[in-house]
Amino acid sequence: MDIRNVDLNLLVVFDAMARHCSVGRAGDALGLSQPATSAALARLRTVFDDALFVRAGAQMKPTPRAMELAPAVQRVVEAINAEILQKASFDPARAERTFTILTPDIGEVAFLPGVLRRLRQEAPQVRLLATARSRFAAAEALESGEADLAVGFFPDLHKAGFFQQALFRTSYACVTCAKAGPAAARLSLKQYLAARHVVVRPDGREHLLDRYLSDKGWQRHVMLELSHFMSLLALLPGTDLVATVPEDIATVLERHVAIRRIALPFHVPVIDVQQFWHRRMQHDLANRWLRGVFFEVNRREANEGLPG
Repeated sequence: MDIRNVDLNLLVVFDAMARHCSVGRAGDALGLSQPATSAALARLRTVFDDALFVRAGAQMKPTPRAMELAPAVQRVVEAINAEILQKASFDPARAERTFTILTPDIGEVAFLPGVLRRLRQEAPQVRLLATARSRFAAAEALESGEADLAVGFFPDLHKAGFFQQALFRTSYACVTCAKAGPAAARLSLKQYLAARHVVVRPDGREHLLDRYLSDKGWQRHVMLELSHFMSLLALLPGTDLVATVPEDIATVLERHVAIRRIALPFHVPVIDVQQFWHRRMQHDLANRWLRGVFFEVNRREANEGLPG
């Protein structure tokens, strides 16, 4: 017998017959007329090449073949009802799973603390795995389901197949060591470009500021290139290096080491910080809950800085 040739609705009729031993009562339980139930029973007899249920007095008694099939059919029907046809649900308080978040180290510092506080209250068994991906791998990770959400500045994800939600807009700040860095509160463009720069390009990616300076034909004197913003905590103190970093990074650095801000000699570009997910996850309840948490925790008004 080939399952492709079997109408699985017939199993529901079989189960009702096994429970009620009556064409009429089985039909009533299923909301079917007696002729429709009798027709389904006739089809079942053809499929299994057995009478299955035969009249004995006022009841339709199962044949040995029907008695053999009944427990398995009941399990199948109950499994379909309980595991397939039930409305999807997600209870964060009871969930035990790991969500993978694509974000650079700036995202780990800026976005995760508040989210973790929420998880501690609402979803104590939920775990987060924060990881970074190269320029093209982020889209692949979201498409494949390897990652659940990307949070940060991802211009490569502004394309078909991805949803996005704005969190806030920010910009750049130029910072240096408070004691050893350039003493001027403001640099001319010539001084800025000639200064000894440390540049951070997570995963080797070109960033908005790189593109902005390149479009202007301006080239900085880069002494050091890094992959992680947090390395600046160890590298800026005691040096004359300057770093032009997102505002959130400048705020974090100020909280941990003695740095000073230098006014930039040009209008800095604006960074749109967003969260992204693949269209496959648009209606997934767990993903919807996760991005709701990230939005509620990390959404900021204009000119609002990193929370303390």
